[in-house]
Amino acid sequence: MQTSDSVLFTIVLAAVLSRFPEEAGLVARLRARDPDAMAELYDRYGRVVFSLILRVVRDRGTAEDLVQEAFLRVWNRVAAFDAEKGALGPWLLTVARNQALDYIRSVEGRAWSTMMMADTERPSTFCDMEGDILNSVELDRLRGALARLTDVQRQIIELAYFEGLSQTEMAERLKQPLGTVKTWMRTALRTLREQAGAPAQA
Repeated sequence: MQTSDSVLFTIVLAAVLSRFPEEAGLVARLRARDPDAMAELYDRYGRVVFSLILRVVRDRGTAEDLVQEAFLRVWNRVAAFDAEKGALGPWLLTVARNQALDYIRSVEGRAWSTMMMADTERPSTFCDMEGDILNSVELDRLRGALARLTDVQRQIIELAYFEGLSQTEMAERLKQPLGTVKTWMRTALRTLREQAGAPAQA
């Protein structure tokens, strides 16, 4: 059974794959060192990568630095990426998440674990590590669960993970009481966790 953190990460991967299912053309342009492709990659994933990292490191300045590093690593290693074995967005998110976790594990955020980064950021390793998630019945269940959420629940998930808004900011954006937004988020996450086979949490 997955941990809650792993389940939430799987939810983000499923949401990314649902939003951006086809990326072979973007991968080809990145391999051709097209700077416009890099800008498109950042426009597509910048917010969700920042949101994901911020939820781990809890510091905006550090998160901003790690976001830049994540995109740079993908840019430098995209030539080795096999689009037939994995998806670009989830690979980028895996690189970003591993950077954030490695930062937290380091001594005051200064001592990076080089061996861990060398292993987890390689595209082939990503495909082996996350292949069961990306191609499993579990992912199909998550996609189905996302489709079954109400429009407002899906909007809450997207505001949280694709725009990085806090619940207070979501309440302001949607012009709804904070308590209502918290209820929507709690219900949406409970549904998705149950689909992943993890205990529901309030």
